[in-house]
This record gives sequence, structure tokens and C-alpha cells, in this order.
Amino acid sequence: MDGVTEIGWEPHQIALLGGGPPAAVTVALVALHLLGAVETGPRRTLCAAGPEPDGLGPFEGTVLDCLHEPLTARELVRHPDVRLAVALTRIPLAEDGLLGRPWLRPSRGARRRVEFWRERHPLPAVRHGLTDDDTLLAVALHGDAALRLLLPRFALRTGLTTPGAPGDGVRFSLGRSRFLRWRDEYEDSVSGDRGGTGHHGDHGGGCGSGGGGGGSD
Repeated sequence: MDGVTEIGWEPHQIALLGGGPPAAVTVALVALHLLGAVETGPRRTLCAAGPEPDGLGPFEGTVLDCLHEPLTARELVRHPDVRLAVALTRIPLAEDGLLGRPWLRPSRGARRRVEFWRERHPLPAVRHGLTDDDTLLAVALHGDAALRLLLPRFALRTGLTTPGAPGDGVRFSLGRSRFLRWRDEYEDSVSGDRGGTGHHGDHGGGCGSGGGGGGSD
């Protein structure tokens, strides 16, 4: 597929345009899972596992920094450091005219662009043979449907999807409710994006009993 290179944006940026901060965090967690950098624990928690992978981007690195103690995906969306990382991620998107003022919601042009990317890169029929980049792009563009197809156990264990048949449209379950793509209001506002940056480094592993390794579903 090599769609990430073609599009020119990172998967979490694409997800942010399509589904807001919950979608961006979802994609970041999937990226960390594929790298074996997080493991799951009781009550849908996640925590860092082992040293930080080489070449980790700033957004994923911030999410990983927040997992030095077990947190759920919903807690991560509200974490001050993640909220700041979301605000920083919005800056280049706003500079390219993809986010409108005053609330930095996706512009009409951004919605059309993501819809074009979705049509150009449809949901894969099977997960066999997909690269990690293919998987991340599919999740960024297709939300729950991609998670159910490509990473069903990880998505259920971490609360990234909810049980039941998927509805119509592109949805991200993470958030206050079943998150419809192009929803007008994000879970957080720009005014709430504040907090300190984390420092990347080695992370001790272990979510306690019940934790599972990452990197495979």
C-alpha cells in the first residue's frame, strides 16, 4: 500500500483530522502495540514494556511516556501531556489550512481530503501480508472496522472497540460515545490542551498479573 508516504501525513495526524484526539490516541496505541512497546493489564489498562523503540515519533513517544504507570486508553486521552501533544500536532495541520478557527475543527477541505484517502485506500479484505504501515493507515482511515479486522483481541482487551456489530459509517469507539467521523465537537477543546512534556527513555515493563505482551494480536 505505502499509503503513508503517498499521503504525506503520519497516521495519527490523519486520525486526528478524521476522529479527533481519541482517534489519534487509538492509532498511537496501535503503533506501540505493533512495536511491542506496550502490554495490556487488568481492567483494560496498558503500560510500557521494555526500552523505547528506536525512531519513535514525538506523539507516540509522549503516549509511551505516560504509560510508566498503567492507564486506560480513555485516561490517556485526558492526560495533560497527551493533550499538549495533540495541540502540537494540530499546528502543522492548521498551517496547511486543514483545521479551521476558532476551535480548530477539520475544515471542509480536510474532510474531502480524508474521504478521498479512504476511497483510495479501502479497508483490506484480510490482514495477511499487511505491513505495520498498512495496518496503521487502515486504522487511521477506517477506525473500528479496521481494528475489528486487523487487531480484534488487542482492541477488545484495551477498550479501543466495544463488543457488538459495527454500525454504519467510520467510527472510533474510544471517546464519550461511539465516535462518528466528522463529529463537530472533539472530546477536548483547544483551551484544555496544556501540560508538560515527557522525557523519552527506558521503560520498565509489567502491568502486573494479567499483563500480556505487545506486537501481535
